[in-house]
Amino acid sequence: MKQVIKIIAVLTSIGIISGGVLASVSNWANPFIEKNKKEATEKAIFLVQPEAKYYERFDFSDMEVYKVYDYDKELVGYVVVNQGNGFQGPIRVIFGLSKDLQRITAIDVLEQVETPGLGTLITEDDFKNQFKNLLIVPMIEWVKGKPPSKDNEIKAITGATISSKATVQIINDGINKLKKRLNDE
Repeated sequence: MKQVIKIIAVLTSIGIISGGVLASVSNWANPFIEKNKKEATEKAIFLVQPEAKYYERFDFSDMEVYKVYDYDKELVGYVVVNQGNGFQGPIRVIFGLSKDLQRITAIDVLEQVETPGLGTLITEDDFKNQFKNLLIVPMIEWVKGKPPSKDNEIKAITGATISSKATVQIINDGINKLKKRLNDE
């Protein structure tokens, strides 16, 4: 019986010490992670809105939206960061919108954990370039196994249809939320 109590005490001590070390490392690393996320988002703002020279964040508590301006402080459009579920886990997408909210200027995938070699193809230029100057009215649609025939369609990635559909859904949800918020103002 003494041996069992000793084993339990040793394992409990190891668990407590390990948990404390992991919590400490996490608390130490979190500010660096947030700083890197912010820098990646800032860089991506100018990637998805190439005409932009300045930006300001909208004060929306439930979504991340930026107004972007040119050198003359004229509104160029908007940038939205939105997240949703893919096949393997969350996908975080940033995309630019024209000021009339009719077209996407470009997209980029900030974070994803999709299947390597399949779902990760959503981060490749072949997929992302389909969204450049894409009409978003009434909403973005996807097709599989054939070329897009409408101005608001993209071609889903063969073997990664779920990741492709998820990306389209994340963008459509972000557009709908932004339009609703702008109409409420």
